[in-house]
Amino acid sequence: MPAVKRLLRLVPAARVMLGIAIAAGVLGGLAALAMANLIARALTGGHPAYAALVAVIVLRAGLLWIVGAAGQRASATVKAQLRKDLLAHTQRLGPGWLATRRAGELTTLVTRGLDGLDPLLRDYLPAMAIAATVPLAVLVQLIVADPTSALIVAITLPLIPVFAALAGAKAKSATEKQWAGLQRLGGHFLDSVKGLPTLRLFDRAQAHLTTVRRLAEDHRRATMRTLRIAFLSALTLELVATLSVALVAVPVALRLLDGHLDLRTALLVLLVTPEAYLPLRVAGQRFHAGAEGMTAAEAAFDLLDTPVPTRQNRTALPDLRTAPIELDRVTVRYPGRDDAAVEDLSMTIEPGRQLALTGPSGTGKSTLIGLLLGLVTPTSGRVLVGSVDLAELDPQLWWRQVAWVPQRPHLFAGSVADNVRLGRPDSTDAQVASALRLACAAEFVAELPAGVDTLLGEHGTRLSTGQRQRIALARAFLRTDAPLVLLDEPSAGLDLRTEARLTDSLRPALHGRTVVVAAHRPALVRGLALA
Repeated sequence: MPAVKRLLRLVPAARVMLGIAIAAGVLGGLAALAMANLIARALTGGHPAYAALVAVIVLRAGLLWIVGAAGQRASATVKAQLRKDLLAHTQRLGPGWLATRRAGELTTLVTRGLDGLDPLLRDYLPAMAIAATVPLAVLVQLIVADPTSALIVAITLPLIPVFAALAGAKAKSATEKQWAGLQRLGGHFLDSVKGLPTLRLFDRAQAHLTTVRRLAEDHRRATMRTLRIAFLSALTLELVATLSVALVAVPVALRLLDGHLDLRTALLVLLVTPEAYLPLRVAGQRFHAGAEGMTAAEAAFDLLDTPVPTRQNRTALPDLRTAPIELDRVTVRYPGRDDAAVEDLSMTIEPGRQLALTGPSGTGKSTLIGLLLGLVTPTSGRVLVGSVDLAELDPQLWWRQVAWVPQRPHLFAGSVADNVRLGRPDSTDAQVASALRLACAAEFVAELPAGVDTLLGEHGTRLSTGQRQRIALARAFLRTDAPLVLLDEPSAGLDLRTEARLTDSLRPALHGRTVVVAAHRPALVRGLALA
């Protein structure tokens, strides 16, 4: 199980806790053998040793508690580290990679998927270690007490792992299908919630609800198939174990009646024999509980193994105040789309020039801005800054020279001032106020309950679409040191009067800087003198 080995290598402390759980489980199995010996002695008139029996019972209960507690601690530690690694790796992969994935599927993996590691690390791995050791100890006990019974157990014992392996192969396939269905359902549901206002606006909510119901039904069927396999395999293992115990119990009873076996030995064999099959049965049952966690772990490691685009960390970047930006025969094709978003495009943006991107939706305006940001990787061709390929530049250093306003800017839970300061954390209150005035946002911000200190919800709750857009513009206006300004539909959601005021503010703010604006409205292009 390569995925399990990688999981345990993540956190050394988790290996220690899992080792404690395994050791406690093995000792608990050995304590069961001691209990069987003490009970057989007490029932056959030997020295009862009730105090020892009670002590062993308490010891076994304590050991079983340690198994659960240590296993849970190991699982929680591994989950926390794996989530941290996944989030860090997706950040290194960058927004360009994330744009080609469904956010809901990643969310399902990091939350519900990794929760499946609990039964895997807490239950299944300790059960496997116990199954590998305790049955051998039982066989040794039986060889000493009754070699005939030991021979029967040795012959029948391998039947359980054989049947468990056959059921496990089928269960793994069913679990993978169930997990794939859960990811699709989670991804589609999250995307539906995020797009609910749009669905309601275009009266497509009912049609989308039908799709969610279909995905939920597919997931239900996959889950029921997995449960059927789990229940049938558990029934098979129970049946094999019961028949195996019967094969031992019947000869023991006959030999006891014939006088070939004493009562104490017979009781000991009958009490000990089920302990040989129990760990294997438990391991087989817990395999199904841990199968989803195993599948999620494999998906997580597949994501962690996704190579991060290599970039040279140059300390001296070309200065955009003097260096042109050149697109050299650039083509961009997105996965799952036949047509290219941008095809064989060559152009040069001279420093200090202002460029307008116009045209109907789907013509590649936002893709071109993504190329200039370095968030979109060309399928072919190059984006050159001076004579340097943008793909070779450190993105963090590159973004320090860029001010960007996307079509749908994101506002975080926090104050208005904090959201504006994301553009420049060290800015003063006066600079924040000036940026709000330039973005035509000062008036509505002043009317908020606490002004710039008013707390906003995630995604800018309490603000309209146009107001959120102006907060994002103010954020970009703080970047007075950024020679490149990228605006993707900056007047979206604004009325014509506010757009005209914003255009008047943009002219002096953008003077002398390299500007690329994607716009549908001709008034904005003419007002900025970009036409």
